[in-house]
Amino acid sequence: MSSNKELTQEKKIVVSIQDLFISFGDNHVLNGFSLELFEGENLVVMGKSGCGKSIMIKCLIGLQSVDSGSINIMGTEIANLEKEQLDDLRTEIGFLFQGSALYDSMSVRENLDFPLRRHTNKFGVLNNTDAMIIEALRSVGLESAIDLMPSELSGGMKRRIALARTLILKPKIILYDEPTTGLDPITSKEIVLLMKSIQETYKTSSIIITHDMDCARAISNRMILLIDGIAYVTGTFEELSKSIDPKVKAFFK
Repeated sequence: MSSNKELTQEKKIVVSIQDLFISFGDNHVLNGFSLELFEGENLVVMGKSGCGKSIMIKCLIGLQSVDSGSINIMGTEIANLEKEQLDDLRTEIGFLFQGSALYDSMSVRENLDFPLRRHTNKFGVLNNTDAMIIEALRSVGLESAIDLMPSELSGGMKRRIALARTLILKPKIILYDEPTTGLDPITSKEIVLLMKSIQETYKTSSIIITHDMDCARAISNRMILLIDGIAYVTGTFEELSKSIDPKVKAFFK
């Protein structure tokens, strides 16, 4: 498609997955899946439940081993990395978990402070992290929640705090796993607008796993439909929505 060719020429590749195969016994989840994420874009990956979307992004941060295939992130083959090198790379990759994954026993301040204390290799030993915490909370519009506990937050607030915790490490790449799941339509729209704002403000490159067609329409620069373990088709939302292929049309009913 012409728009994808233009994007390829203009943008550098920050994530490249080539011929990824993953099986669990007789369950062949990915069967030669390939993907390229360009600098500064939001790439949506959509597929049926259980098709391997979440497994794929876990592979990107080394949480899931692969049977075969290549994963290159910002010019580095992750299969060649030692544990410390992989940990360093992970500080450049933000991961927004599907369930927010805040630490229930920690306040919002402590949840955001934790990654800063853990990744001293990136920022050094920080005596006072308040300014960085406040900056991250301000970016998601929740400065006032700094001393609240997760139990005091709504679902949408938890998602925003989780996003602030992701942003505090100033990642170059963000992986979103179902960012609007479990949220009401109004809150989902707010999260999508926040994701767009983050892309524009921080110039991040993002892979977004979602079942939410409204989210995909609003947030994606390109989309991949993961069908039968492969990147079955790639294009813009508008291009894919006009497809006459029955497998593609099924997503847009």
